[in-house]
Amino acid sequence: MTKPIVAIVGRPNVGKSTIFNRLVGRPLAIVHDEPGVTRDRHYADTNSFGRDYTLVDTGGFDPHGKDEMKEGIVRQLEAAIEEADVIVCVLDATLPPSSVDTEEVALLRRTNKPLVYLANKADGPREEQLGNELYRLGMPHLVFVSGLHGRGMDDVERSLFAALPPGEPEPEPDETDERPVRVAVIGRPNAGKSSLINRLLGEERLLVDSRPGTTRDPIDTIVERNGKRYQFVDTAGLRRKSKVTKGEDAVEAASVMRAVRAIDRSDVVVLLCDAAEGIAEQDAKILGLAVDRGRAIVLGLNKLDLIEASEVKKLTVATRDVLAFAPWAPITTLSAKTGRGVDRLLKTIDEVSLAFRKRVTTGQLNRFFETVLLTHPPPTHGGRAPRFYYVTQAKVAPPTFVIMTSQPDHIHFSYQRYVSNSIRKAFGFEGVPLRVYFRGKKPKKEA
Repeated sequence: MTKPIVAIVGRPNVGKSTIFNRLVGRPLAIVHDEPGVTRDRHYADTNSFGRDYTLVDTGGFDPHGKDEMKEGIVRQLEAAIEEADVIVCVLDATLPPSSVDTEEVALLRRTNKPLVYLANKADGPREEQLGNELYRLGMPHLVFVSGLHGRGMDDVERSLFAALPPGEPEPEPDETDERPVRVAVIGRPNAGKSSLINRLLGEERLLVDSRPGTTRDPIDTIVERNGKRYQFVDTAGLRRKSKVTKGEDAVEAASVMRAVRAIDRSDVVVLLCDAAEGIAEQDAKILGLAVDRGRAIVLGLNKLDLIEASEVKKLTVATRDVLAFAPWAPITTLSAKTGRGVDRLLKTIDEVSLAFRKRVTTGQLNRFFETVLLTHPPPTHGGRAPRFYYVTQAKVAPPTFVIMTSQPDHIHFSYQRYVSNSIRKAFGFEGVPLRVYFRGKKPKKEA
């Protein structure tokens, strides 16, 4: 199911990143007393009362600030909130409403999106009393909260839960589905994403520029090659925070949200990397978006024409080192400029797409699992070995397996990983992040 997107907005230094960290449950965003510290989108998957969503911190709204790029900030914020399903507006409870607050609230009202207003820094009754001044802005309800101390966060989550759109489960993918394979091309700026799709099309349909950041909106393109149809989506390059200026925060946040949506509705994600620049930690962060969403993955090392043939093997090893959390993702080398390796990339996309929808019968799985238990039984816990009853594939896209056992909480992580790798190797699930769940079942009492 595609996750809704919740955007956090507000002027600088109202505590957006602190609220973000509280909702996510861990400190992902940088927090500092100096205004404007957030220079990048910050995004994470989280949930409120069982409802999953993607949370995005958009950076500061300050159209009257001293930043040299201030003239485009309102337009940029509109671009960011356009992509959101729910908007959380964070205000400062300790300060009276400002002209910037008035402009921001007026802008948000025009969106007709579900809005949740937070009066942050309400650390106690005194600050909460001061925060009542914010009602002059005309919002119907304020949630008083202290992001620093966690006060009021349950009320925030309740408000979010009520504002989120109703969940609609996606239909079970059909292995015989004849629609085009949906492929999202993601990566850092200037990795050659648009050039790759133009190469596949045989024409310059997408704008290509040596300057990073040319693509802003995901662009859907139907490609027909070798009798097969693909729906490619070219997404904006995602930059690390040190490369994003304050004035670009909102546009970058919108790019991230659009990329997340593109990944969510894809079958296969191609992480395109610049082989000439080498693999960076930002590539790992981008790949993590696709892994978390359970998409089939292909790692594409582009610009092969710019590196020596003797360096290809070293580059592949370096890629495995940086992207070690996805060792099952196949690597292909290519040059979008010359066309070398593009057919091999398409073949790999076909292979992982089939694996993404592959279904293994319960009989096949259980015969396989008998062999696994004989050759590598689970370690004992408290002198007793967990009993395994049966395994079944619960769904495809991504392939999800459920193993019924007597002691699900005592299955060590290393053994869970061994089982997952064994399933992948035995049934050809290369390129797909498998979901393997261990569920409890009490043994039957003997008569």
